[in-house]
Amino acid sequence: MPMLLDDARFLFTRAASTLRRLLASARTRGVAPTARRAWERLSGRLTRPPPAEPRWLPASAPFAPFSVPCAATPRASIVIPVYGQLQMTVDCLRALAARPPQVPVEIIVVDDGSPDDTAACLKQVDGLHYHLRARNGGFIAACNDGAALARGEYVVFLNNDTLPQPGWLDALLETFAQYPGTGLAGAKLVYPDGRLQEAGGVVFADGSRCGYGRHGNPDDPPYAYVREVDDCSRAAIALPRDLFIAIGGFDTRYAPAYYEDTDLAFAVRAAGYKVIYQPAAVVVHREGATAGTDTGSGIKAYQVRNAVIFAEKWRQALVAQPTPGTVPSPSTLHAGQRQLLIVDSMTPSPDRDSASLRLVNLIALLKEEGSHVCFVASDLARTPGYTEALQRMGVEVWYAPFAKALPRLLQQHGHRFSAVMLCRHYVADALIPLLRRHGPQARIVFDTVDLHYLREQRGAEASGDAVMLRQSQATRARELAVMAASDTTLVVSPVEREALALAAPQVQVEILSNLHRLGEPGLPFAERADLLFVGGFHHPPNVDAVVWFAAEILPRVRAQLPQLRLHVVGVDPPPQVARLHGRDGVLVHGHVPDLQPLLDGSRIAVAPLRYGAGVKGKVNQAMAHGLPVVATPMAVEGMHLADGRDVLVGESAQAFADAIVRLHDDAALWDTLAAHGLDNVRRHFSLEAARETVRRVFFDAATPSA
Repeated sequence: MPMLLDDARFLFTRAASTLRRLLASARTRGVAPTARRAWERLSGRLTRPPPAEPRWLPASAPFAPFSVPCAATPRASIVIPVYGQLQMTVDCLRALAARPPQVPVEIIVVDDGSPDDTAACLKQVDGLHYHLRARNGGFIAACNDGAALARGEYVVFLNNDTLPQPGWLDALLETFAQYPGTGLAGAKLVYPDGRLQEAGGVVFADGSRCGYGRHGNPDDPPYAYVREVDDCSRAAIALPRDLFIAIGGFDTRYAPAYYEDTDLAFAVRAAGYKVIYQPAAVVVHREGATAGTDTGSGIKAYQVRNAVIFAEKWRQALVAQPTPGTVPSPSTLHAGQRQLLIVDSMTPSPDRDSASLRLVNLIALLKEEGSHVCFVASDLARTPGYTEALQRMGVEVWYAPFAKALPRLLQQHGHRFSAVMLCRHYVADALIPLLRRHGPQARIVFDTVDLHYLREQRGAEASGDAVMLRQSQATRARELAVMAASDTTLVVSPVEREALALAAPQVQVEILSNLHRLGEPGLPFAERADLLFVGGFHHPPNVDAVVWFAAEILPRVRAQLPQLRLHVVGVDPPPQVARLHGRDGVLVHGHVPDLQPLLDGSRIAVAPLRYGAGVKGKVNQAMAHGLPVVATPMAVEGMHLADGRDVLVGESAQAFADAIVRLHDDAALWDTLAAHGLDNVRRHFSLEAARETVRRVFFDAATPSA
């Protein structure tokens, strides 16, 4: 009954909040755009990922000569030890040939004395490095021989009873670039029927191990994000060749096979490196096809013997491992870390809006500080591309159909978190009571993103809309209520903090502004051209800014600089913006996933905002890439910028146009603004600038409100 009441309260609060936002959106954006966006959100919410299905399984066929990838200077050497099972080996090699990695590779098959036609057939595979051992020595000896023959920077061990899936090796090797200090990376192993075989391994204090997630759905959130693990099955692992040699290769005391991969993972960690599970590297493993599964007889019997050898060798390290019988879960696997939860209205899309970029960079900073971060969108949607991007960052992302409802998720996981950040008042309003019930130990951090009521109020004042002005007062009451119920409130500028000091002096407020990484310098002044505006058009102030700029400012500029064009970039431009394309030097691009060429080649970024709130990501983004900005006073509010030193400011259309013309023709001024803009971002809007605030807000001990 309590759970049903939680569900009912949550749904009622969500429904009321959604209705209010739809009505407000219809008034500012129009009925048709609001209906279209609502349908996009709803259709995404109704779309569920299908159940796990069989992966790419190339047809097995009798041997005939074929060729495999063979690079003159390989980056990776794929070592495949074999003993018999010719058809398995051929299937594996054909899979590598049919969907070759993008990275240059060599493939080395080490034959441990196969009694079948392996030697006769594999010698006919063009490009294959085939090595026949002088005598049978077992799996470990074959792998060590293969590594000695390898020429690549990385050695990749691959069982011959596997079918690597497209992109597996590129994803596996990308782990080393994305996670500095990685010493070993392992793939996600799935059965041919699509079930999960394991998502990394868990080693217990007695030396026993289990494959995490066995027989589960490989798309289930606990198995879908990058994370450090105890070990990875040697069916598909990669590590730097020099490191493999330095730690002595696979330990021969485990010969002929079994536990050598777990031992290798512990040796990698003992050498100061990390062992990482990479879910984007998917390999079908026909487990037991070569050695069987019976540990009571045959070669599998060594698995039992070697468990004892392993436990004795790593006795001291095993003290820190979980006790036997512990059921692995995200909660237990991350028990040694601070676990944080972030809830936003949707999955962040950092190439589409500045709030998303801020959130993704905040997550990166939290990860740098050693935290485990969980994320859930309030609509439980799994957003293709963006969800996977978070998972590649090591974020545990929850989504439907695995997550059924937010109240149930919080009931199940609320105890895990030391802090929970709720983004936007209409998300936080429904969740704070649930968190106080199911996660009373968690500090609740309310992230305003920007002060919605202040933006609405300014928009109403700019348009003279009395109804919108009343709506802003209702929003103000709801935002302030959420702040009163939270432990800490985040705003993005000193201006917003000062507004809250008057409106809600009892609220604990911290400034956590936009977060940007400094870009590389683009083209020099003389090689740049045109103006750039960036802003998502779901945000009404951006629509107003572009329409005003095109009507009032650009004609004044082009009267003196007729060749100058304006590039307008932003998701979902409405009709009043789209119809500007091709008229009077305006180019409307819509969404541009990679802004780098425009940031590098534009001469001036413009921010002609007449109302809004918060800190403007478009200004930060341009400055972070050394692109000077001309802006209105509203656009640079609370950003520590001085007119003429860091930025040029113009409030009227004529003043704005004059500033553009002045900057366009003054190389020295351009260089000055570019340098000072970069310095401004470094001092106020970089990850390093925010680090102390993040530590104070999320990590310092504090007692949550009752």
